[in-house]
Amino acid sequence: MMRIGHGYDVHRLTPGRKLRLGGVEIPSQVGLLGHSDADVALHAVMDAILGALGRGDIGRLFPDSDPKYKDIDSRVLLSKVFQTMVIAGYRIGNLDITIIAQAPRLSPYVEEMRAGIAHLLACEEQAVNIKATTEEGLGFTGHGEGIACHAVVLLAD
Repeated sequence: MMRIGHGYDVHRLTPGRKLRLGGVEIPSQVGLLGHSDADVALHAVMDAILGALGRGDIGRLFPDSDPKYKDIDSRVLLSKVFQTMVIAGYRIGNLDITIIAQAPRLSPYVEEMRAGIAHLLACEEQAVNIKATTEEGLGFTGHGEGIACHAVVLLAD
């Protein structure tokens, strides 16, 4: 049996926060604002997996009203979602991630993100694809106000 899930996340950029995407800290003058580390890539991945499993979303599992998730590393949360997936009897078939950001340039960090995500999800790197794109100066991401991410996952038993 196979299941498909889609995840989407967005966070506002703000000074005074570290920028973490796909579990990788990226040098930047601004970071993402959120209750956790606000890693939009890992949040979209988690929502895609939870969606494929029919288990809601990360807001339900890790509510921002719970202080234990304040500034938590999203890799820790992804590990919990991964365990939920394994217990349900699934593995990653493939995962496709699109990060939408005007700046900074993300291509130098894509392979490190890919390797880290594959490791966290116990799958081959070839099963994880990451694309980074801009919005050509349009919208909130194009104006540098935030970063968004889409993820699509295929789970197999």
